[in-house]
Amino acid sequence: MTLPKEGFLLRIFIGEADRYEGRPLYEWIVHRAREQGLAGATVIRGIEGFGAHSRIHTARFLRLSEDLPIIIEIVDTAEKIEQFLEIIDPAISEGLATLERVQVRFYRAGEAS
Repeated sequence: MTLPKEGFLLRIFIGEADRYEGRPLYEWIVHRAREQGLAGATVIRGIEGFGAHSRIHTARFLRLSEDLPIIIEIVDTAEKIEQFLEIIDPAISEGLATLERVQVRFYRAGEAS
């Protein structure tokens, strides 16, 4: 698979405790991205943050949260990202999605091991 030099970065901000169809929402999103043939997805777990409700979620020792911020990043073409957003939108009851234009410098896989 190749990507054009001009791509789009989709960032989805949700909570670690968010679920859909009985599994973590971030996991469901990543599996949908793979099924849709997107170039790849990365899940990043935050150590502290807040969202629309302004509640602080933190991984500090004395206030260990079970609902830390999760960011899912996906880079692909505008068309594929827009189609993917239509699929996942109904599954996200709380969160934020952003889209920005990015320059793809390279996208390659190493030798199979």
